Amino acid sequence: MRIHGGVLVPLGYGKYVRSDQVVAIIPIEDERGPGRRTFVYLEGQPEPVIASRAEDSIVRDLVREPQEITRVRQQQEILRDLLEDLRTVNETVRQIVQDRSRLDMDLIERRIKDALEGGPE
Repeated sequence: MRIHGGVLVPLGYGKYVRSDQVVAIIPIEDERGPGRRTFVYLEGQPEPVIASRAEDSIVRDLVREPQEITRVRQQQEILRDLLEDLRTVNETVRQIVQDRSRLDMDLIERRIKDALEGGPE
């Protein structure tokens, strides 16, 4: 499991913490009840924040990859596959495609390379 930094994690009742500041999560066993489910210890704070959510829910949110990152990775995978396929198209076919449809495969290949070089891994 890996914690994704800089993600806001809900603790319940309008409380949020940054994922990379959480150092410990301990379920409350004594006096547990509504609004008192989990102690969340944060970096640099001696006292825990009391969360109203269960510890497993908080941990799940800490390690879940944000949807934006997942989407970017999927898009990059598609672009890599397309780039690989474009590299197999010979020069004669490229010229025919450009003459018949004005589709410049070389330009598309360069743009995909540029996009992949500038994107997050």
